[in-house]
Amino acid sequence: MAGLFESTGGGSAAIALDEVEASILRSLEVQMLELIGPGPGEGGGDPLAALFAEGPTEAPADPALARLFPDAYGDPGKPDDPEAQAASGEFRRFTELDLRARKRDDALVVVRTLDGLGGGGVLKLAAPDCLRWLGALNDLRLTLGARLEVTEEDEQGLYDLPDSDERKPLVMAYLWLGALQESLLEAIAD
Repeated sequence: MAGLFESTGGGSAAIALDEVEASILRSLEVQMLELIGPGPGEGGGDPLAALFAEGPTEAPADPALARLFPDAYGDPGKPDDPEAQAASGEFRRFTELDLRARKRDDALVVVRTLDGLGGGGVLKLAAPDCLRWLGALNDLRLTLGARLEVTEEDEQGLYDLPDSDERKPLVMAYLWLGALQESLLEAIAD
């Protein structure tokens, strides 16, 4: 293995991670958990009330969160369409808390799996965990892409950034996560 996922059959995969790679992935996922925030009922709230909690009706102001939890309706070219805003708000109210919980759960699976690795080594993922990892890697990549303001047109230019560019470490993480995501997709398809 060369630091990318390889198929182990049946939708399962494995990857060799050194201690630094595992630490970076874990750190990024912990930051993702902090960005998403705690769920309803976490931290001593009423768990029964959490079952009936409604989510927000407004899109997040943070561009990274807005990318993770986009509006369901409307044309991005017409952000002031009141009907689309109302429909998106209703959709968000009933779906965002569950979506946040799923993204939180995916990130926790990655963190716990990496904790079980105990530094570096070969990480073996069962098929269900591969899907959780795929979701978590995608969320990380979307978040970094939003922070870097990456568009399809300028993604190729990311490879040519000079070392002196302050975005270089985030760009390297973004590109690495893309390679991990692509290799995991290929591994589970085999």
